[in-house]
Amino acid sequence: MKYKGPVYDKSFEFALITLELHKELIRLNEFDLGRQILKAGTSIGANVNEAGAAVSRKDFVNKMSIALKEARESWYWLRLLEATNTLNIEVEQNIDRCIELIKILTSIIKTTKAKI
Repeated sequence: MKYKGPVYDKSFEFALITLELHKELIRLNEFDLGRQILKAGTSIGANVNEAGAAVSRKDFVNKMSIALKEARESWYWLRLLEATNTLNIEVEQNIDRCIELIKILTSIIKTTKAKI
């Protein structure tokens, strides 16, 4: 498969981190929060990969926009986890990774929209 850029790797890495957070939340019987972070955090990479198969620039922007929405939702859940001290692990690094994804996705979308 052709390499498509850092956003593909970073969104995949974020999904792996999200899976670990989900496991920890389930261990703590935080099922609702675990489900929310799992869905949002793993959806980012799925939508980024779908964008890689877009049939047009508009389709690409649409898929990347969905990935951005999921990243922003993930950021919300991570901030909530941090504010409530739900986990015994530090989530600040995960928040930073999520913010980085948000910035990358925003840049990709703006750049692509300028070319439409």
